[in-house]
Amino acid sequence: MTQPQLAPYGSWNSPIAAELIVAGTIGLGSITLDDTDTYWIEARPMEAGRNVIVRRQANGAIADITPSPFNVRTRVHEYGGGAYTVKDGIIYFANYQDQRLYQQTGDAEPQPITPESGGTLRYADLVIDSQRQRLICVREDHSDEGKEPINTLVSIPLNNRNDIQIIATGNDFYASPRLSPDGSQLAWLTWNHPNMPWDGTQLWVASIQGNGLLGEAQCIAGGVDESIFKPEWSPDGTLYFVWDRTGWWNLYRWNQQGIEPLCEMEAEFGLPQWVFGMSTYGISSRDRLICAYTVQGRWRLGNINLQTKQFNPIETPYTSISSVQVTENRVVFIGGSATEPTAVVQMNLASQQIEVLRESTTLDIDKGYLSIPEAIAFPTENGQTAYGFFYPPQNKDYQAPETEKPPLIVKSHGGPTASTSSTFNLKIQYWTSRGFAFLDVNYGGSTGYGRDYRQRLQNQWGIVDVDDCANGAKYLAEQGFVDGERLAIAGGSAGGYTTLAALTFRDIFKAGASYYGVSDLETLATDTHKFESRYLDGLIGPYPERQDLYKARSPIHFTNQLSCPVIFFQGLEDKVVPPNQAETMVKALKAKGLPVAYITYPEEQHGFRRAENIKRTLEAELYFYSRIFGFELAEPIEPVAIENF
Repeated sequence: MTQPQLAPYGSWNSPIAAELIVAGTIGLGSITLDDTDTYWIEARPMEAGRNVIVRRQANGAIADITPSPFNVRTRVHEYGGGAYTVKDGIIYFANYQDQRLYQQTGDAEPQPITPESGGTLRYADLVIDSQRQRLICVREDHSDEGKEPINTLVSIPLNNRNDIQIIATGNDFYASPRLSPDGSQLAWLTWNHPNMPWDGTQLWVASIQGNGLLGEAQCIAGGVDESIFKPEWSPDGTLYFVWDRTGWWNLYRWNQQGIEPLCEMEAEFGLPQWVFGMSTYGISSRDRLICAYTVQGRWRLGNINLQTKQFNPIETPYTSISSVQVTENRVVFIGGSATEPTAVVQMNLASQQIEVLRESTTLDIDKGYLSIPEAIAFPTENGQTAYGFFYPPQNKDYQAPETEKPPLIVKSHGGPTASTSSTFNLKIQYWTSRGFAFLDVNYGGSTGYGRDYRQRLQNQWGIVDVDDCANGAKYLAEQGFVDGERLAIAGGSAGGYTTLAALTFRDIFKAGASYYGVSDLETLATDTHKFESRYLDGLIGPYPERQDLYKARSPIHFTNQLSCPVIFFQGLEDKVVPPNQAETMVKALKAKGLPVAYITYPEEQHGFRRAENIKRTLEAELYFYSRIFGFELAEPIEPVAIENF
């Protein structure tokens, strides 16, 4: 047996190369079931991030459905989701380039069913109304330039693209239109500024009249302080939904007798609705509901008897479960674990036998190069506890000198109303297999730990999240697991803001990487898209009334407090966090004489989708740390221009 080679942390050679990650990895999501066929979307970095609908038939045959150059992606809310649906083999989808809806039958060329609008009319969350030969969906209208776009529910006839009717209007946002089994009623969600959907939503039901329009709408549940997620009708006409009225997103149902809880647990059956079409449960029959739920960051599968309300867990090897879709005899979902990449997974409900339909990566990596995360809880401010997943360095070919401790990368996830998980992540393994320790933090404000934990960030963004990331790093250094003099922090979007705030307002980190991160909160409040335009009201305070807080928590105004190097990555077409956020910060750091690097991608938006850019970003961040922390690279990497170094 070969003895591990002695080499400093960070300088280890790893088979988990950046080009292999992007070449052999795809994104999986948006599962849809149509009789015995299973559909999902694959996001392919090697095709410039194109989203393709893929179908698997009952005989096991798998084939692409979406012809090039079509790209199945909607820009409603900018984050999209709910971009397609299928019924009887006919596919309806939103095309990214023109934002029109298309109908596709078999191998025929997709045909548009909405008029050309230059991308100003966008559609999402599609539902087929077979009785009336139409689609019902969310529409976002950007045609009145200079004004906030208008969101509505619309009816789109399948045979007349010019006869689109608005069937619900007057609220700032709409989501989840769902038809009752007999087609007589429609349920949907609404919310209004300044709320986000995880703050407060309302669940509505209305009968459908003879002309296809809606009768008087009845508010079933919810409000400005209660969040509802995923309404779904059962075969007998009962409406199920997830509601956080007790402080946890639990399951409820409504019929003419009223509302009753289905399964009360200190667990989350719901998710923050960043995108359309999210699903954590499905109704298998009149008697059975199959659900996913999370406890302390770990997802599980469960079975609820709808007659007795008896809950039983279903054992699976997965710690991350999403996009749950159910029929009478099977459940299909996206599953992943600490050691297994995400995959489209099918379970036979009778035998509970699992079949993997498609994996997100073709790479077969020796387990000797994989770091197994440990769920940790650590003390933070005000006597509270925060959470995260700690990955120690791991590479079977190397060991470091006994006197050396590894550098640490602290990851602050985006959102900030979101969460991280322990699911297998090749990008994390890229770091740990080279000798880095990695801490993925679920700071206060993260989801999966109940409403109270989620609301720790209320009016405290830039404080609680920053404290938790800093305290997580200090905890690991004090425990002797990492080198307290080589602590880095990295994050994207809102996580990029936490990164920049931690580097500016705390002195624990020695380097950082900001991916399309926020540096000026005022600019974000006044120059972002509709969905998030009032998000900061709850995270910081109303603007401009609390302009003082926006200035006080914006790193751009306190660059004099920065004293460590930072690398920035930015897509130049980003409408969520515009490039001026990074450019202003880079300019200030240059003027101060701090080492700074800035890498831009002209064709990228919010998040990088192209293989070459994902590869360049990973390698550039590694190169940057190698120069800052002073270790030799084991592989040739294109150098990064670092100003003031």
